[in-house]
Amino acid sequence: MKKRLIKIIIALILFIVSLTINFSNEWINKGIYIVSYLIVGFDIVKKAVRNIFRGKVFDENFLMTVATIGAFAIGEFPEAVAVMLFYQVGELFQSYAVDKSRKSIANLMDIRPDYANLKTENKIEKVNPEEVKIGQEILVKPGEKIPLDGTITEGKSMIDTSALTGESVPREVKIGENILSGCINKTGLLTIKVTKEFGESTVSKILDLVENASSKKAKSENFISKFAKYYTPIVVIIAIALAIIPPFIFKNGEFIDWLYRALTFLVVSCPCALVISIPLGFFGGIGGASKQGILVKGSNYLEALSQTEIVVFDKTGTLTQGVFEVQKVNPIGISEDELLKMTAFAENYSNHPIATSIKKAYRKEIKNETILKTEELSGLGVEAKIEGKEVLVGNEKLMQEKGISYTKCEDIGTIVYVAIDEQFVGTIVISDKIKEDSQNAIKNLKEMNIKKIVMLTGDKKEVSENIAKKLGIDQVYSELLPDGKVQKVEELLKEKSEKGKLAFVGDGINDAPVIALADIGIAMGGLGSDSSIEAADVVIMTDEPSKIENAIKISKKTMRIVKENIIFAIAIKIGVLLLSAIGLSTMWEAVFADVGVSVIAIINSLRALKTN
Repeated sequence: MKKRLIKIIIALILFIVSLTINFSNEWINKGIYIVSYLIVGFDIVKKAVRNIFRGKVFDENFLMTVATIGAFAIGEFPEAVAVMLFYQVGELFQSYAVDKSRKSIANLMDIRPDYANLKTENKIEKVNPEEVKIGQEILVKPGEKIPLDGTITEGKSMIDTSALTGESVPREVKIGENILSGCINKTGLLTIKVTKEFGESTVSKILDLVENASSKKAKSENFISKFAKYYTPIVVIIAIALAIIPPFIFKNGEFIDWLYRALTFLVVSCPCALVISIPLGFFGGIGGASKQGILVKGSNYLEALSQTEIVVFDKTGTLTQGVFEVQKVNPIGISEDELLKMTAFAENYSNHPIATSIKKAYRKEIKNETILKTEELSGLGVEAKIEGKEVLVGNEKLMQEKGISYTKCEDIGTIVYVAIDEQFVGTIVISDKIKEDSQNAIKNLKEMNIKKIVMLTGDKKEVSENIAKKLGIDQVYSELLPDGKVQKVEELLKEKSEKGKLAFVGDGINDAPVIALADIGIAMGGLGSDSSIEAADVVIMTDEPSKIENAIKISKKTMRIVKENIIFAIAIKIGVLLLSAIGLSTMWEAVFADVGVSVIAIINSLRALKTN
């Protein structure tokens, strides 16, 4: 990027010098123009020649080369340099955002473990996870990443699985249970017998998925390249015909005269307006999107957004807030306040997200002196003595274990059952809260004729299906790990049309592989992980799902402006060329018309900045 910018600056200075200073020897001016041209245009000429030998003749490099060499041939040195300068400036803007995407994804993946605590006969040795063999035991302390897949042989703990599933509620694990690398040990000391080497472990496979998925992703072809495929051969064929055919038809026609006209035709037909306005139109759209908190990493992704047919959402942190809250209190025989109070008091000494959400819902001071005892019952809940009453707070198994007759709660979410003095007194329903604008986002996407809206999640089936039903999502796949999400997206990619695109929206480390695989990867950037933001093509900085609709609208408006510029520029070009052919327009008038078209096209492109 720096090299290209330096070349443009040097070439521009030389161009201005030659344009403003008339040296006594005209060849000095011409020499400076040629040096300026070589600095800024040599790479384009080189690409054009190389592509000819590769069978890719009619691209924008060829068009720029033929038109500028034609300008030199008829003595229009300033025009030749200006055309190449304009083109390189456009290319600089075009490549800036694209080049920044997907760099060092693996380095940002903070699930990669730095070490493993290997247990030997006499000591604990800190080693590289790749050195640990199957059957050996490792020790994982509270706060450490679990480096390898294995089975727990000693200890019990709460583990944070959000790196793998995206779900924010920690899970309890104990002796005999299998455990996956990439999770974080939260509370207890664990001894784990390794069942997979590092290369085969879950964390290693996720890193592989991210690094390899982006290579499967076909980038949307550069718009001007696609246009040049058709425009360039037409222009070149007409120019050749103009140089060869008339001398044979008209008796007074001289070959040199018609060659001069053909080269003039090439200069006039050089699409300066398009070269400037197309990248400017795209980056106007990108600038307009950024004002709304939508970061688009390149014009090819903006173009791809306008062709979106399928939108796939992650659940937690994307459509939901990823924060657990009390949704419903169902008291039986006591008041709602009393049920919340007893439950909050019983959970007072717990830092579990469920306990935290209950204490937050209670909103009053908890008097520690009234809590006479609390005992955590592993896998069941809490038993406490509060104000002289025996209080049980936990799951259905706790009620069954203590022989308490209870009414099963059919609400969707995490259900907390409460009993006081062996009497069932009600339930508290806790679940992840749907974001305020998620419903509108899905509704608006459907109104935009998005063919299919899908949700992928690591959460339980009943919870996922309930949220999908509330939001009006067409299809839901639940209880998925990252490789499962990748598999589902690969299947969905086959369902779209040839020109259609699939967009995936996610926010966690576990979403990075799918974001990299989708045609358009969209990350929720406000709370999203570094890896998902880096892997994404579009970043929603405000964490609002409704911004997806805005991004698609902006992309469609931008594409409309770009097409307007193309049609307008070509129409004027054709008009000027026809006038020139019948002798009603001179070369300078044609050049002036070209500049005028460029100015109008640029002004039109600036409309893309306005997104309201």
